[in-house]
Amino acid sequence: MSEPVVSLEEAGLRYGDTHVLHDLTFSMTEGDIVTVIGPNGAGKTSLIKLILGIEKPSSGHVRQRAGTRVGYVPQRMTLQPTLPLTVGRFLGLAGGNNGAIEAALTRTGVAHLMDESVHYLSGGEFQRVLLARAILRRPQLLVLDEPAQGLDVNGQSALYELIQSLRDELNCAVLTVSHDLHVVMASTDTVLCLNGHICCRGQPEQISRDPAFAQLFGEHLANTLAVYHHHHNHSHDVHGDTVP
Repeated sequence: MSEPVVSLEEAGLRYGDTHVLHDLTFSMTEGDIVTVIGPNGAGKTSLIKLILGIEKPSSGHVRQRAGTRVGYVPQRMTLQPTLPLTVGRFLGLAGGNNGAIEAALTRTGVAHLMDESVHYLSGGEFQRVLLARAILRRPQLLVLDEPAQGLDVNGQSALYELIQSLRDELNCAVLTVSHDLHVVMASTDTVLCLNGHICCRGQPEQISRDPAFAQLFGEHLANTLAVYHHHHNHSHDVHGDTVP
């Protein structure tokens, strides 16, 4: 087996006397899609900080494979509204040249927005621009924090389909943090339920039947969560609308 892109071994994170995360052990290799779910305050954002190297573990180890290229889509990004900034210029600030920027925007379906102001994009458009920014360097590890936040169900489905196809094209590992359980459970290989530690893990079809999942999210959700795969003979545009 190839060396993991990222691995955690009994990793923990503490702020003062508060233990935010503890005993985290898992790894990811190219092609993996891992989705982290959990209640507010479970430590999901702190886990991302550990993986990106923004925070150092208070215990255990977090290792990125040497030379790993990382792409990151943050949960939110606030841009100064008084600063004139086109989509092309915004991606240029990330270090991309015009050819790479155009290719990334084309791949995420928003090449027509190159000269538009980032301040007037819809939520779905901006998420795809952020995704284009993240794939500029052809990452081996793609980290997405609530990538479908604010999108409707069709928009979420379209975005996760795009993420899956990018995984296949780039052969990268994808770590997603999400609250969109119904959609994301059908768009991942492995689910990690996090609540300070890993409560349970497994394939989507298995995880909703795990007692720890029911304890974390409630019996009602565990009993009604429909794990489905969205097979169809059409596609969705940036707004989630059907394209023949």
